Amino acid sequence: MQIEHHDLHHEFPEFNDAINALKAGNSHFAKLYASYQRLTGRVEDLEEHDMPVADFTIEDMKKQRIKLKDELYHMLLAFRAGQQAAQA
Repeated sequence: MQIEHHDLHHEFPEFNDAINALKAGNSHFAKLYASYQRLTGRVEDLEEHDMPVADFTIEDMKKQRIKLKDELYHMLLAFRAGQQAAQA
């Protein structure tokens, strides 16, 4: 089975520098990032090894991952906006 990788660097390659900066300088972002990466790893592992799991469980995990990704994305946008404002 072909598994799509959803790590944050693959999802938002245009934000690689911002991801690295926020991981190092923002503890809330770093915590969310670690949770997102851990959850993504679990989902991908379940899918890759075709492990038996209830549909509800995998769907709930994916919903949690989307919520985390959305929050991380908004933090990345705010960081980028702050950088651009500082340059203006």
